[in-house]
Amino acid sequence: MHPEHSGVQPETGDDLAEHIKTWGKALGFQQVGITDTRLHAAESRLREWLDAGHHGSMDYMARHGTKRSRPAELVPGTLTVVSARMDYMPEHLAEVRHALDDPSQAFVSRYALGRDYHKVLRRRLQHLAERIAARIGPFGYRVFVDSAPVMEKPLAEKAGLGWIGKHTNLIHPRAGSWFFLGELYTDLPLPVDTPTGDHCGRCHACLDVCPTEAIIAPYQLDARRCISYLTIEHKGSIPEDLRPHLGNRIYGCDDCQLVCPWNRFAGSSREEDFLARHGLDTATLIDLFSWDEATFFQRAEGSAIRRLGHERWLRNIAVALGNGPATTQAVSALRSRHSHPSPLVREHVEWALQRLSGSGH
Repeated sequence: MHPEHSGVQPETGDDLAEHIKTWGKALGFQQVGITDTRLHAAESRLREWLDAGHHGSMDYMARHGTKRSRPAELVPGTLTVVSARMDYMPEHLAEVRHALDDPSQAFVSRYALGRDYHKVLRRRLQHLAERIAARIGPFGYRVFVDSAPVMEKPLAEKAGLGWIGKHTNLIHPRAGSWFFLGELYTDLPLPVDTPTGDHCGRCHACLDVCPTEAIIAPYQLDARRCISYLTIEHKGSIPEDLRPHLGNRIYGCDDCQLVCPWNRFAGSSREEDFLARHGLDTATLIDLFSWDEATFFQRAEGSAIRRLGHERWLRNIAVALGNGPATTQAVSALRSRHSHPSPLVREHVEWALQRLSGSGH
């Protein structure tokens, strides 16, 4: 943190906080809130989650000790956190459901259809910090967008951006859950906002719809069963008993958001960066399975999908093809990868071929 800054004079902290929210909206954020750094309850829940092994192979969740839940340990001098959300849904929910219902189509989680959100939000938050500095002079801050040990959802909840629902995603009462989060850790003594409170009530739609029953109880997610974890974070073989439940989902899963009644209030994003690129919203499994490594990295340039790598891309699509109809085209596509140099790809291709031959369905 910056050792000195001019504080919030000549205006009050309340005035500066309002300016920050106004500037944030002008930069494309739908909402900006401010909170302190106390995350005692979230820290306890995180510890219990890690102790239960629900993080799977995401070792980074435990690697930084209490720096994740104590912002001033991660960035010394942090007094308040500015939390911001940006809508990303590029289409109507009916179109999303149609993509899921067509077994020949590849389903990519809607947050990953466009440009990598990390870059978009980081740039906007940096601009917000520069606006603050232009107003009050140099101050201490760090920008975070899902890029460091930061408890973004508990911070956003405390900042009044919504509540953490039973599916463990953040929900806003007038905007649903289709949005990204980013943070500014600051050394400014700003007034904090009031949380909204939980409004899930008796609803359990997200628990009922989860294809792999990864939401093991309200507000409890076992990542080891979650399709987003299995298709994105998990680097090895996808457990065979879970493969049939992946359906045509090749990158992430949106089912729990699709059934959430609060998402009837969600609006479409106005950000061009979040619009689908390379036809990913309508692409077929066979088309995407035909991408060689060079094509994959070219088409995934600037996308969150790029971090997956070509090997896991093929692994995921092989499983999806095995879950679909046994067409001549699907079998031919899988056979074209039967001798792939990667044992991981070969294993999932063989499984898919067995499924389509009738021995696995």
